[in-house]
Amino acid sequence: MDATVTPDIIYTKVDEAPELASASLLPIIQYFASAAGVSVGTKDISLAGRILATFSEHLGENQRQPDDLAELGKLVKTPQANVIKLPNISASVPQLQAAIRELQAQGYPVPNYPETPANDAERDVRARYDAIKGSAVNPVLREGNSDRRAAAAVKKFAQANPHRMGAWTKDSKTRVAAMSGGDFFSNETSVTLDRDVTAKIVLTTQTGDEIVLKDGLSYPKGCVVDASFMSVAALSAFLAEEIEKTRAEGVLFSLHMKATMMKVSDPIIFGHAVRAWLAPVFEAHADRLADLGVNPNSGLGDLLERVQGEVEIMQMIDDIVSERPPMYMVDSDRGITNLHVPSDVIIDASMPALIRAGGKGWGADGKEQDAVCVIPDNSYAPVYDETIEFFKANGALNPATAGTVQNLGLMAQKAEEYGSHPTTFEMPAAGTVRMVTGDGTVLHEHAVEAGDIWRSASTRQAPIEDWVQLAIDRQAATGYRAIFWLDATRAHDAELIEYVTPILQAKGVADRFEIMAPREATRASLETITKGDNTIAITGNVLRDYLTDLFPILELATSAKMLSIVKLMQGGGLFETGAGGSAPKHVQQLQGENHLRWDSLGEFCALGESLKFLADARGNAKARILGDAVEEATQGVLDHDRSPGRKVGQPDNRDSHYWFARYWAEALAAQSEDAGLAAHFAPIAEALAENEARILEELHAGRGQAVDQGGYYHPDPDKTAAIMRPSATLNAILA
Repeated sequence: MDATVTPDIIYTKVDEAPELASASLLPIIQYFASAAGVSVGTKDISLAGRILATFSEHLGENQRQPDDLAELGKLVKTPQANVIKLPNISASVPQLQAAIRELQAQGYPVPNYPETPANDAERDVRARYDAIKGSAVNPVLREGNSDRRAAAAVKKFAQANPHRMGAWTKDSKTRVAAMSGGDFFSNETSVTLDRDVTAKIVLTTQTGDEIVLKDGLSYPKGCVVDASFMSVAALSAFLAEEIEKTRAEGVLFSLHMKATMMKVSDPIIFGHAVRAWLAPVFEAHADRLADLGVNPNSGLGDLLERVQGEVEIMQMIDDIVSERPPMYMVDSDRGITNLHVPSDVIIDASMPALIRAGGKGWGADGKEQDAVCVIPDNSYAPVYDETIEFFKANGALNPATAGTVQNLGLMAQKAEEYGSHPTTFEMPAAGTVRMVTGDGTVLHEHAVEAGDIWRSASTRQAPIEDWVQLAIDRQAATGYRAIFWLDATRAHDAELIEYVTPILQAKGVADRFEIMAPREATRASLETITKGDNTIAITGNVLRDYLTDLFPILELATSAKMLSIVKLMQGGGLFETGAGGSAPKHVQQLQGENHLRWDSLGEFCALGESLKFLADARGNAKARILGDAVEEATQGVLDHDRSPGRKVGQPDNRDSHYWFARYWAEALAAQSEDAGLAAHFAPIAEALAENEARILEELHAGRGQAVDQGGYYHPDPDKTAAIMRPSATLNAILA
């Protein structure tokens, strides 16, 4: 195919377990799709790929690659877009540095990440790397709002085969701790613009100096523009208090942040938690720690590596830790704590997992214990607090009888992208921060201290209106209880309510919707699904991110099996395949045991929707038949329990792909709408069935043995293909 022609479907190249699975699944998809005249191509949005594209001038001619993310960013703004997006790494600084080291070891001379840039050249490199880290991909691709829900087949299977839930008791000591003041929630201001504006963000210090933090901002009429800050004095006092309270309560201490998506603010907050944990060390040895290059934002693990051999500091750390409460562990066997690496504990995965386990986390002794869940900002902490209190009072959710919570999320055009925006700053000095328009109007003003974290975000009118219409359409299609999760006492939410209410009234559907603050909406939703009924959570961007893990993990045991459709505002489609939070452990298991437990059910669901969308957009009847057959194949994988097991010796991801291909071929051979497709796939279905024993034997050869895919962030494609496509028989049938 001509390289300049955009494929009918783009399947993203990503990282970790989803990309390993792609090495097995994508050739199957491409083979089946070709029978309907559908081309499936790839675009590289992996962390390594984005690094190489960003620093192409440092590379040899045969090492360079195009900026696929930029190309996709253009495509999603067209009606032709049809993108299947797998979860990619939202890199923390430690992950970014690890990827850089791996690429350099492979012979790619990309520059180091300058933690403390010393000149303009290093500042340029730092800025370019900072644009890669965190949630850099999603804001580019999400040119539409999110419709995320459990596919009917997945929900039906989960109810028939309920997963294990930890028991909740009324005397559980597990609780959520959040700041009562001085946080982003309490300091937020918001305004809806009555005209197009340009703006800049300026810090006027107490000595009268003026520091321009950001210039050249522009916002259209109708845009909701927010600003807020977190006081580090209030944060530090809160953390110190919670450490002591947790020690007195005799439970685990845990911090739950999103240092990947909130790539500016949350690593700083995480660093303050590390400082609070080892406060006497930082007070007594500040100069030596600075000489050693210690940055608490990088985590306790990095600090401990840097102080190796510093006998006095190491002894002091041991003494302090012995007096601290026990800590929630990421990996008890390896001694990796909650504070080791900022990207190890991601709130939208860690909190649902703890709640599903009955409020228990793992301690250093390898035993489960109650925990204090520290979520400093109070914007969305009430969601988790209310969930915990609900289950304390009522017991764990029963997946066999529970209804479902669907989600419609406001995210188009970078809506509410708080921590990822280039408008989040750590204050270099005390003073007053102002956002000032070109005509001198002050939109926002906050008095800050040195080190405070100030942030701004914006939400445009068109995405808000599209989001409300999406909610109206979904409620009409389902008849479910529908709740806008908006807090009238919060500045930003109050501005959104001023949009939502008139639209609902003008459409004559105001009586079909409720508006509740997140705490009240959480309780209402839990009450609804506990009774076996269904509800739609209509939320902003961050809550979309949190809730589309929380409720699926409670209902289905995982969020990776969700149907996630982004109806792009220009008419295209973006089909997301689920969460990747557990992907690193999956990769480690593959490397050590040649077993990949990643479940591609999310990819199956996205593929079916993508093919049916293509059929409607291009008038391709064969594509619709393929899409319908995907749904039958997905149902077959579920009904016959062909999903991956967790342990070596059980079927894994590659086995599930064989069964998916077989069920897909059988469904196509049996359909009567297109005789040509039926004739094409009948012998394939027969060959896959007849060779079942040989294929499975070949797939299982080498299981239990260590394998090397030639890199973690930038694996060798040939080595990866050899690992993920080990059945010569299967490959020959689909050649």
